[in-house]
Amino acid sequence: MSTYLESERLTLRPFVAADVDLLIELDSDPAVMRYLTGGAPTPPEEVRDLAIPSILAGYERWDHDLGLFAAHEKDGGAFVGWFCLRPLRSGPREEAELGYRLRQAAWGRGYATEVSQALLAKGFAELGIRMVWAETMTMNGPSRRVMEKLGMTLTESIPTPDDMMAVEGSEHGGVRYEITKEQWERRQASTV
Repeated sequence: MSTYLESERLTLRPFVAADVDLLIELDSDPAVMRYLTGGAPTPPEEVRDLAIPSILAGYERWDHDLGLFAAHEKDGGAFVGWFCLRPLRSGPREEAELGYRLRQAAWGRGYATEVSQALLAKGFAELGIRMVWAETMTMNGPSRRVMEKLGMTLTESIPTPDDMMAVEGSEHGGVRYEITKEQWERRQASTV
């Protein structure tokens, strides 16, 4: 299976249709889905009939350069979740969303920061990305800390989507963070 990206401890690869059970398991954990659905699992048929086909179509849409990728530990090969670097379907290719969803067993190990740093480097240095953005619920402190560690800047508060009103803290809305290629390059230069 082809490798999309390697970080110190994880390997990212494109999903395949046979990975449906990995996604169903990930999306069935109430703790994982806490800030997405209020803990409700994604119905398996939605993963099978909508999510997997959409993920696979994204690879074609963006020439296999961008999309949503399965993350596995290098040591032992355990599936830990997914990471994405991808534009909005109707947005410019040079503006990509950074995101991730990790199994509970992978929380608190620094994987989100480690792989997100590697994705920023790939996006800005190799793929022509000029701005990366990420969004989360205001109450999601761990994800906000990752964004801040990456040097992303809080740019705006965003309203809670109607389909997320059952999420804890929905009354506080969400937040959007961004980093430009120039900001990333300055940050890289200052750490050398």
